[in-house]
Amino acid sequence: MSDCIFCKIIKGEIPSSKVYEDDAVLAFLDIHPINYGHTLVIPKEHHETVVDLSDNLLQEVILQVKRIGQAVMAGLRVDGFNIGLNNGRAAGQEVDHVHFHVIPRLSNDGLKHWPSREYAESENEKVADKIKQALK
Repeated sequence: MSDCIFCKIIKGEIPSSKVYEDDAVLAFLDIHPINYGHTLVIPKEHHETVVDLSDNLLQEVILQVKRIGQAVMAGLRVDGFNIGLNNGRAAGQEVDHVHFHVIPRLSNDGLKHWPSREYAESENEKVADKIKQALK
């Protein structure tokens, strides 16, 4: 896609702080990091969402997500990391090129986890059944 910012980064048309690159995957620092070292891991092929990826390409990308997470922990000496994927606008995806966030975490960084909800009585089984049916 010619107007995709990530495709432009892949082509070298827009500069980035690359941390990893191979034939299928590129990883670079997010320009608006949640914490320093926040890294984006993307397939070089343009695909809008994770469900658009072939299983083989998804496997290649997620293996590098794991590897980048390990390097973030070792290189930055952080306590952990979050892996994030916003899939679709409703989920907060801002760039229409699938990308995983590897976000370094410190025990005292002040970031909050997602809020949680509770199911009404037996509502969880109804929701689970809907998902099971969609999987068939």
